[in-house]
Amino acid sequence: MYMDPYYLFLVIPAFILSIIAQIAVKSTYRKMSKVMNSRGLTGAAAAAAVLRYYGIADVRIEQVNGTLSDHYDPRKKVIRLSDGVYGNASIAAVGIACHEAGHAAQHAQNYSPIAIRNAILPVCKIGSYAGIPLALVGYYLSFEPLILIGLALYSAIAIFQLVTLPVEFNASTRALAVIDEVGLLGDEERSKASKVLTAAAMTYVASLAVTLANLVRFVALFSGKRRN
Repeated sequence: MYMDPYYLFLVIPAFILSIIAQIAVKSTYRKMSKVMNSRGLTGAAAAAAVLRYYGIADVRIEQVNGTLSDHYDPRKKVIRLSDGVYGNASIAAVGIACHEAGHAAQHAQNYSPIAIRNAILPVCKIGSYAGIPLALVGYYLSFEPLILIGLALYSAIAIFQLVTLPVEFNASTRALAVIDEVGLLGDEERSKASKVLTAAAMTYVASLAVTLANLVRFVALFSGKRRN
């Protein structure tokens, strides 16, 4: 039985890393969501504090169903905070809410990596469902340009995820900076909030690792079969 070495030594370890990252962020969130901050500051109030710090007055804060479903919608200028964050006064809630408000600040200040990410997004969407099928069709038709087009489209996913990393890390940096300057959390509480945000950031790193592992695998397999 043939065992694909690229899948065995690249994709599987990256996939395991992704699972570990997901478990870590859920575990850290669950733990820190039970630890209340000393000021009794809710997630919604913390997000509002970050917006005030940056002088942003046209962004709303709303509650949304779900767990870890928090996000910023730049089209409608709305920070949507999950049930466990919006009205919760936990350390995790403050960290996550400030992170999402950090994204609002990025958009308000025209943070350049966001513009790059948005420019790549349409190609990324095409590559996510058409990249590898096109490469496979090109392989079976022995049409190398189609293989290259398919792999290029799939590589757009990795580029998008790579550009997403500075966006996410910067939002957390902004969040922690405001927490420090405004005094939203104490020193020990701030450290715990940082752990929540770091665990969340690692899920993006792990996703990129999975995409890169698959990309290297597909490039190697198609290249090897073309030479044969």
